[in-house]
Amino acid sequence: MSQLSNYPTAPVGRGQCQTIDLTGKIAQIDGHWQPRVVAEMNDYQFKVVKVEGEFQWHRHADTDEAFIVLEGELHIDFRAGPAGDGSIVLGAGQMVVVPKGVEHKPCASAEVKLLLIEPRGVVNTGDGAAGARTVENDQWI
Repeated sequence: MSQLSNYPTAPVGRGQCQTIDLTGKIAQIDGHWQPRVVAEMNDYQFKVVKVEGEFQWHRHADTDEAFIVLEGELHIDFRAGPAGDGSIVLGAGQMVVVPKGVEHKPCASAEVKLLLIEPRGVVNTGDGAAGARTVENDQWI
């Protein structure tokens, strides 16, 4: 079992001026839907995560959210997006920005490895009530 190095606050350097091995960082994560911070830029965090199965419908009223697929295939369903209801499929090397306020639900039929970019303090399950998939913020790896 891998051990995560969690810091209550950002480590010295916040991942700046150093090489960050995204593949190596993701390999340290046990379980799915457990995003871990690998770097910060201004008020934004770069998070790696493994996902599999369905997440919950949620939205972030005050911020956009970027999903970058490193490995696998990610499906994201949307409600009331810029083009109405719909869905997209992302493969390795592809990304999407989900606009603030758009309700969305990521899902993956097999394990997917992602890089997320979002402002510090954003709750992974959105603006609604905390649930089983809600993860504590600022967990560094």
